[in-house]
Amino acid sequence: MLRFSHTAVGVQQGRAFLFSAFEDNGPMWTGTGARVQHVPVSFPTPFLGLPAVHVGLSMWDISVEANQRVDIAAEEVTATGFTLVFRTWGDTRVARVRADWLAIGPTDHVDDFAVD
Repeated sequence: MLRFSHTAVGVQQGRAFLFSAFEDNGPMWTGTGARVQHVPVSFPTPFLGLPAVHVGLSMWDISVEANQRVDIAAEEVTATGFTLVFRTWGDTRVARVRADWLAIGPTDHVDDFAVD
């Protein structure tokens, strides 16, 4: 469980277009076996600590001629961003993917002050 202290809770969301592999016969479309795509995401405003990050597919264009195998995750989460990781394997053919993300974490509050 992620617990927040006395700080305010901030929510940020965004969208990332991961790839379009069918136009240039990229490996997600033409390859076989394990394949992975890493996309760095930066938060518009840094959090005070590690946020909880949720990612989900908001668009996928995938061939129905083979098994549809995909895995999507947020990895390497920091207060300033994370890496969006998309994986597939076997004979799955993925033409393009878009993902949406939601980050919830500690942030500054208007009543915070610093004592020097």
